[in-house]
Amino acid sequence: MASLSPSTSSTSISADRKPPSQSRNPISVRLYKVLGSNFDDDATKEALQTLSELYVTPASLRSNDKPKTHVPQDGEDDDAAQDKSNDASVATVPAETVPGESAARARRNLRRDVESKLAHGSEQFLKAFGEVDQKLDDLQKHVKAMQQNCDEAERQLQMTTDASKTLLERAGSLREERREVENKKSIVTAFLARFTLTEEDINIITSRDEPVGQRFFEVMNKTERIRDDCRILMSGEDGPTKAGLDIMASTSSNLEHGYEKISRWCSHEFRQMGRDPHVEVTSTMRQAIRWLRKRPELLTEALTFLSESRQAALLSSFITALTRGGPSGLPRPIELHAHDPLRYVGDMLAWVHQAMAAERELLEALFDKASDGRMVGSVRVFDGKSEEEEWIRELMDLCVGKLCVPLKVRVQQTVRSQESSIVSYKIANLLQFYMLTMRRTIGADAFLSKTLLETTDVAYSVFYESISAQGRALLRVPLDVNDPSLTPPLAILDHLQILREIMAVYQSSFLGDEDEAEQVAGFHKILDIMVDPAVEMSTSANEEKLRLRPKWDQPVYTLNCLSHIEGVLEPFSFTHEKRKAVREVIEQQVSMLIEDHYANIMVDAGIHQVVETCTNRQTNEPLSRVPSMEPAELQVALRNFSLWLSSADVVQSPRLSHLTVQRLHTQIHQAALERMAHAYRMICEEVKKPENKYEAAATLLGSERPFGQIHLLRQILGLEEDSDMKP
Repeated sequence: MASLSPSTSSTSISADRKPPSQSRNPISVRLYKVLGSNFDDDATKEALQTLSELYVTPASLRSNDKPKTHVPQDGEDDDAAQDKSNDASVATVPAETVPGESAARARRNLRRDVESKLAHGSEQFLKAFGEVDQKLDDLQKHVKAMQQNCDEAERQLQMTTDASKTLLERAGSLREERREVENKKSIVTAFLARFTLTEEDINIITSRDEPVGQRFFEVMNKTERIRDDCRILMSGEDGPTKAGLDIMASTSSNLEHGYEKISRWCSHEFRQMGRDPHVEVTSTMRQAIRWLRKRPELLTEALTFLSESRQAALLSSFITALTRGGPSGLPRPIELHAHDPLRYVGDMLAWVHQAMAAERELLEALFDKASDGRMVGSVRVFDGKSEEEEWIRELMDLCVGKLCVPLKVRVQQTVRSQESSIVSYKIANLLQFYMLTMRRTIGADAFLSKTLLETTDVAYSVFYESISAQGRALLRVPLDVNDPSLTPPLAILDHLQILREIMAVYQSSFLGDEDEAEQVAGFHKILDIMVDPAVEMSTSANEEKLRLRPKWDQPVYTLNCLSHIEGVLEPFSFTHEKRKAVREVIEQQVSMLIEDHYANIMVDAGIHQVVETCTNRQTNEPLSRVPSMEPAELQVALRNFSLWLSSADVVQSPRLSHLTVQRLHTQIHQAALERMAHAYRMICEEVKKPENKYEAAATLLGSERPFGQIHLLRQILGLEEDSDMKP
């Protein structure tokens, strides 16, 4: 391979152009084959690399050097040394003396060298595998011995297992039993914790040394919960169990001890409430009342002590307020104002009302009942559905029961000692207000409400007797014969002034929720008692005064009195029925006065006789032949009428000027003038009738004003145009 040169390449190229006969030469074929080989593939390169390593020529070896013989070292045997010598002889090639010698030698000895190297490698493999085989034999011995030991151990383990099988089964059953026992223990523990009380809990409920407090009520709640859960368990299909019955019996006994303890504690606390007028209800007391509500008999017993203590406390406080007053004398004792009956009664009632309010706040706090926001005097609905409300009403009635006797005695003494009807009515009205307030607060059946109702009836009886006596006295008052005035007398003015003040008091007592019918009904009797005598005195004529003073005008006097009565009643809405009755009397008097006034002005006008003749004519004789209706007499009458139309009496009547109400003056005078106008029209119509045989009737009527013209007369009289005269 190293001897290939460019000359050889040129020879191979020229050989391609040789004749075909030359290509069959083996050398040429071989040469062409070698020259046509491709050395670019990896396998060829690797083969050449292996050959170059096998036949390497060390550069450090000189041509005359000999290969070194391997000397055995310590511990190395002869075979190994011989192998290394062979390796050295194969691998080491002497230096070439002739170019291409190494390649030629390699071609000759390649098979031998390769086989020698393969044989040497095989020997080494055999030697190494021999050692491995020896080691595997030793390992096999050890594995066999280990297997024997394992078999022995397994045999002994099987023997041990067979021997301890019963023990293991017993241990397994014991473990199962232990697990079941532990489960049962946990269940029993949970059951006992849920359905039984501890010794400490029982001691808290039953012992008198343990106070009633939050911990006590927690134990009571726990006991109730145990009983409720136990009832649920006992309601199963199997029915009550002995454990359930025992639990119910023990908890029932504990609960009864707890209720008795609560009752004793409440009774003690309620007794203490009588010593302190200002009591604060604690949360413990509210919880105690809630528990006792489940035992009505125990609650009733405890509340009996409360009512007794509060009765004594309120009575003592009331007597103190009456006689000693407040701390350090302020407020002052109520009885110091006994000279002022209205204030005296009002202070006592106000004190009782304030005490009622304080008691209600106390009881609402005790029963843990929220306030309903009711205003003073508004109606409280007693529907019977609230048990707390029933307890509160009953206790309030009991607490203030002892106040009723001293209150009733003092109020009735004050009422009966009054001479003024106004003061009597104010006291009666004040009593009625508080009576209604108490009825709306604690009900009509309460003892205090009944006491106030009785006292109010007495006060109104005294008041009605007072105003009745005043009315009877009014009718006995004679008119002053020396008084020429037509205004209401002083007796009527004083009487009506009292009525006005009484009506003002009555109106101020409205609570705001009364309807008109209630307002009228509440004052109807008073109006009858006080107004009727005044009306009777106004309408009844005093014969003595009429005899001594003939110019005294009784109808005008009556209208003035009745108008004053109506004016007194008018500002008050609840008097409309009585005003209507007085108005009817006034209308009757007005009608009578219109008739009287018409007759008077007809006489003053001079045509009264003419009208009477025309109206009351009984024969068919012509009017011109009647003496009073002869033309001359008629002319005189018309002249007098004309003169009267020019006087001031047409505008205003001197008689009616004494009426205090200008409206009545105008009404009566206008009505009389209206009738005068109709009378004059009748005269004109009768004169103009042919059957009356007046000569020149138009001239007779037209000689004097209003010249026979009705519309002119109405203008003179200031009357509106008559609808009958309109075209």
